[in-house]
Amino acid sequence: MRKYFITGLLILVPLAITAWVLNLVISTMDQSLLFVPERWQPRTLIGFDIPGLGTVLTILIVFLTGLLTNNLVGNYVVKLWEKLLTRIPVVSSLYSSVKQVSDTLFSSSGNAFRKAVLIPYPHQNSYTIAFLTGTPGGDVKNHLVGDYVSVYIPTTPNPTSGFFLMMARKDVVELDMSVDAALKYIVSMGVVAPEDAPKAIEIASK
Repeated sequence: MRKYFITGLLILVPLAITAWVLNLVISTMDQSLLFVPERWQPRTLIGFDIPGLGTVLTILIVFLTGLLTNNLVGNYVVKLWEKLLTRIPVVSSLYSSVKQVSDTLFSSSGNAFRKAVLIPYPHQNSYTIAFLTGTPGGDVKNHLVGDYVSVYIPTTPNPTSGFFLMMARKDVVELDMSVDAALKYIVSMGVVAPEDAPKAIEIASK
């Protein structure tokens, strides 16, 4: 009975967690319907709510925004809008910071989170997986002696929180592992090990 019970848990627990996450995401995105006038909401038109309609609406808005701004007129409007936001004291600094981070993370030409690396952490005799995010900039690099890189160390099992470190390039080893495989390895706390790959390549050797 214990064997069958554990087998049932192994099947149902991932399904339950997946369903819970999807329900959370859909419920959150359905909140976008609150911005729709009352007379146009499904409850008013047909008498009941439609689960997932807010998700579809959100995806459609994001897609149309990208479609409309991907031309000369759209780019001009976006630049005018950004110029207006930069004139507002508090909004300017907040918007600029968020935009820089989003441009770095989502840009197809960027290098953020494109490589999984192996680093000594929290001390020299233990190691963890991190993600290469770039190189130190600004006045920070003026106080670092030698060649340094910036890395992000995600926590387990929630990789959305973590630590940002600047480490000597010689101590960072680039892994022959995709970002997806590295994330699975981290989230599973080492249970879901990636497939065997050729020996890791030190960044310093490039």
